Amino acid sequence: MKKFWIATKDAFETFLHVPGTVTRKGSHVRDSIDLKRIMILVVIALVPAALFGMWNVGYQHGLAVGDTRLNILGNWWWGFLRVLPLYIVSYVVGLFIEFFSSGLRGEEVNEGYLVSGFLIPLIVPVTTPLWMLALAVAFAVIFGKEVFGGTGMNIWNPALLARAFLFFSYPSAMSGSEVWIAHKAGESLVDGFTGATPLALDSAAQYSNTVWSQFLGTVPGAVGETSVIAILLGAFILLWTGVASWKIMAGSVLGALFVGGIGDLAGITAIPCWQQLIVGGFAFGTVFMATDPVTSAQTETGKWIYGILIGALCITVRLFNPGYAEGMMLAILMGNTCAPLIDHIVTSSRINRRAKKLLKAA
Repeated sequence: MKKFWIATKDAFETFLHVPGTVTRKGSHVRDSIDLKRIMILVVIALVPAALFGMWNVGYQHGLAVGDTRLNILGNWWWGFLRVLPLYIVSYVVGLFIEFFSSGLRGEEVNEGYLVSGFLIPLIVPVTTPLWMLALAVAFAVIFGKEVFGGTGMNIWNPALLARAFLFFSYPSAMSGSEVWIAHKAGESLVDGFTGATPLALDSAAQYSNTVWSQFLGTVPGAVGETSVIAILLGAFILLWTGVASWKIMAGSVLGALFVGGIGDLAGITAIPCWQQLIVGGFAFGTVFMATDPVTSAQTETGKWIYGILIGALCITVRLFNPGYAEGMMLAILMGNTCAPLIDHIVTSSRINRRAKKLLKAA
């Protein structure tokens, strides 16, 4: 119990500043950019998508009940009150497990869940029951992170594991038109209103009417995934600060365009390949999830392969799996699984080439 309280005290004490302690022997490096600062930069990059998502929750509610007034602050406040409980549950459950696990191991609390806790409410429907979210967070943190040794040791992205847990355990709460629109109990909706996301539309004519709306973000969807503009702003912050890899982002886009182009030529889909980039969770996943430095490829060549694999798998699932119209979640989890193998192959090939050069030189 004493170790638990020490770990908790240190976590709060060092949240906003770097402690002045130094190593007693060996080398010591002081740097203003540590794990905590990297995690905070990612959270800052996520803020535009979160703020817009909150407004969009209120905007979609207004459309559902027939209120079409331009009420920016009112819509945002309504959405904020609906999203806030998701954040409270995400952080309370996740941080409790993080602190408890660190205390049991006698280690300091790492800052990895700072980002995961912020991500999870952005990638689930706003109507997700809080008890379901609590179960998903507990599963993701315990079985996706702590069993591997904590932050930096996990194989899969914890936030995506939480979404996968919800999707496969409670599919009715994660699919269908009604899960994307938050409304009060007993509140009547406008006749003929639908909360279908663009990927769920069944005709090219319907979809073409949503292209600008999807880029702007005024469409139903998970809280943080709708606005490509807000996501691109976050991407700029991550790339400018050097936190995320542009190679992974570019590779994902290239892989999606390649498979999407094949689908266009074969007449499999009526959606042009370039429009696949702005629908569903592709943009959000590419910028914030695929670039996770822990679960992505580490070698420079491997980052290209890893990104291309994710983009290609995402569009493949969209084109050939009618039971799951999205694809990005499964693609990134598969990419996480293959990342160590990709790095191993890239490293081994380089070692073999150098060995051959040395043999020739000898």
